[in-house]
Amino acid sequence: MWPDTRVIDLFGIGIPILQSPMAGSSGHEMAAAVSEAGGLGSLPCASRSMEQIRMDIGAVRSRTSKPFNLNFFCHEFNAYDETTEQTWLDNFAPYCDELGVSPELAASGSNLAPFGEEHCQLVEKLSPAVVSFHFGLPAADLVARVKSTGCVVISTANTVEEAVWLAERGCDAIIAQGTEAGGHRGMFLSQTVTEQAGTMALVPQIVDAVQVPVIAAGGIADGRGIAAAFALGASGVQIGTAYLRTGQSLANEMYRARLAAGTDEATVLTNVFSGRAARGFATRLTQDLGPIADTPMAFPMGYGVLAPFKASAEAAGSVEFSSFLAGQAVGLGREGDAGDLTRQLADEAQVQFARLSGR
Repeated sequence: MWPDTRVIDLFGIGIPILQSPMAGSSGHEMAAAVSEAGGLGSLPCASRSMEQIRMDIGAVRSRTSKPFNLNFFCHEFNAYDETTEQTWLDNFAPYCDELGVSPELAASGSNLAPFGEEHCQLVEKLSPAVVSFHFGLPAADLVARVKSTGCVVISTANTVEEAVWLAERGCDAIIAQGTEAGGHRGMFLSQTVTEQAGTMALVPQIVDAVQVPVIAAGGIADGRGIAAAFALGASGVQIGTAYLRTGQSLANEMYRARLAAGTDEATVLTNVFSGRAARGFATRLTQDLGPIADTPMAFPMGYGVLAPFKASAEAAGSVEFSSFLAGQAVGLGREGDAGDLTRQLADEAQVQFARLSGR
């Protein structure tokens, strides 16, 4: 029994839990496991080629017939600028000799492509149940074409203003992302992270501002958090960090070790990894250059500058240059199967609902 079934009805699922896409840390195995368990699994598509996306969709559909989500980025494409890269790269000069890195200019290319014509044609052909966007929405004509296939369209808001903007432009549900959430902030109307609210403050205000269902994200990793989100007016939750230690996670052993030892104080909001604000584990790099730098490389090209330093440090057993993203509820994560975790979270939430209702 769920207090609000609008997300369940909208997505055609049994459990109102959305698995966060988590590009680089999740793939088709996690998406299939979560969907088969009754939640909504997600495939991160921003860093995948068209052929890879097709293969991922086929892999999910070979494992489950239940709905799943395709997630895309809608960031602005930033042309390469040598002067900007050199200015940002100068900050890394003290680490070059230490790590044996000799980075070359134009190393900051990225395979993170914003949603475009090819992606839209793929969605039209393969018709996933849900398409989600991060960093706003694509052009209005592309949104209309996605919706014309029958796909449910959702996107992330970090403020009430963003939620209203998304609802007015056709979103069927809004993900309200509090500052506790791991990964990149979905913000697109403002870049001021210091003014953004936590989940408890953000969710009820977005619920009051829009008519579509609201999905709470940030700091939710067990049944208590799910029940709290519903008490705030949410119709579902999106969970990411809690899945990172499961068997279907793509996190490497260094990443998993940090997750297992993580506490509420372990993460920071920083833009030094990619050029956009994201929550991840604090490192020497975030301390030296940030956590919020004034003039980082434009997203997503900052990843290219960081790549050789990250690779060299990790080869030597250090994670001080690693962009391991995680939310503030990292200490509540657990090992096991992603499908089992989905069912456990749902069961834990039901216990909380019963307790709160006095049953």
